[in-house]
Amino acid sequence: MQVQQTGDVTRDWYTRFAAHEARGQSAIYEAWAVGVAGDDEVLDRIRELPRPKRQPNLVFACSRLLGAPEGSYGEWREWLLAHWPAVADAALHRSTQTNEPRRCAVMLPLLARIDGPIALLEVGASAGLCLYPDRYAYRYDDGSVLGDTVLGASDVLLECATTGPVPLPARMPEIAWRAGIDLAPLDADDADDMRWLETLIWPEQVERRERIRRAIEVARREPARLVAGDGRERLREVAAGAPANATLVVFHAGTIVYLGRDDRAAFADAVRALAADRGRTHWISLEGQGVTPGVQPDGTAPSSTFALAFDGDLVAFAGPHGQSLDWLG
Repeated sequence: MQVQQTGDVTRDWYTRFAAHEARGQSAIYEAWAVGVAGDDEVLDRIRELPRPKRQPNLVFACSRLLGAPEGSYGEWREWLLAHWPAVADAALHRSTQTNEPRRCAVMLPLLARIDGPIALLEVGASAGLCLYPDRYAYRYDDGSVLGDTVLGASDVLLECATTGPVPLPARMPEIAWRAGIDLAPLDADDADDMRWLETLIWPEQVERRERIRRAIEVARREPARLVAGDGRERLREVAAGAPANATLVVFHAGTIVYLGRDDRAAFADAVRALAADRGRTHWISLEGQGVTPGVQPDGTAPSSTFALAFDGDLVAFAGPHGQSLDWLG
């Protein structure tokens, strides 16, 4: 669908969100975003927020966290206008921290071909649910299940549809160390943090919500080190804690899109410099197309898909939540 640009940044943001992100994923969010895009009074409220805080995901999630009805746009609009000061305050103090463990399914083929032990370091870790690729079970297409569910290693089954010559893993990666960096890490043992994490799941996505609840139990059983701070500033410090005999893998998924263009470039430079100095270091990025510096899709994939890159080289397109993987030849 071609989205007509109006030159109004906030209006266009909600229009694109409705057409390219919510459509087919959440009828409620699509209706809300379409409604906002055509509603000057609501747009004026949202424009009171700093630009990064106007994003649909954040405004919608904050409203639901505070009790907004998950119904028609008219019902939501009435509630929002009556409760706007509280929603605005929540948006200023929170950030989107979607933590979808199924993204591990698209990274697993890359992790499984790295000789262990692996030290896994995620930037933008949220609650760290993507730090446990070896603790989940997987099914690609209609194939057999990979991973040990019989012995209780995980009751989290991640399913992924594939196309192209995907190098499906024959073994699980050997993860010896796991850590994450986030501006405001979420604690799997904190009820308020986990309520926010669940609220970030779109209203109709019951399966995703249940999958995250099961992944939270995995994180509680084996807590990873989660460090508060800017990934660019703390990358070397946290990486220094990795075992010297391990191959370090720095990864991020749907994270650096929230940085400005110059900051993205600075982050990419920091990862490359760390790899050059340390050796035995790889970089996996899973971001929207055109987001990761140096990773330039050729325009053949749907704009709604993410670009999966290994050490800066594009290897596949993937569903934003790990639901699909289209490997390049």
